[in-house]
Amino acid sequence: MLISVSSDTDAPVARLLVAELRERGHEVRAHGALEPGADPQWAVCAEAAARDVAAGAADQAVVCCWTGTGASIAANKVPGVRAALCTDAYTAAGARRWNDANVLALGLRLTSEPVLKEILDAWFATGPSDDAEDRGNVAHVGRLDAGRAGS
Repeated sequence: MLISVSSDTDAPVARLLVAELRERGHEVRAHGALEPGADPQWAVCAEAAARDVAAGAADQAVVCCWTGTGASIAANKVPGVRAALCTDAYTAAGARRWNDANVLALGLRLTSEPVLKEILDAWFATGPSDDAEDRGNVAHVGRLDAGRAGS
């Protein structure tokens, strides 16, 4: 799977994220502070990673900033992206299952190595729900994107 990764800071957890994804067999496309010469601003690099997903150039993305909030907000402005800020494995599994999240947002400040690995385990082990209500909610979010694109 090709995973687009962005970070506004070349932080140890961001480097660990890239290494962990590669160790799990994923190809990584880096943005922001993880790519020499790229714009490291959280809004810019999170958008770039999210656009990779929306365009089909990446299967999923992981966007990072100090709290994860700004990166998730920027990613969610890209139509077709459902970014979820996850601080634990339970939230990551729920985001994949109930929201069909395709972008994981992480905070660089509080995500430790063990928590990062637990989040990634849950994220990649969980697929989207087949429940009609869950699919209906995801479809509704898609219609919100379509309405925003026409504004």
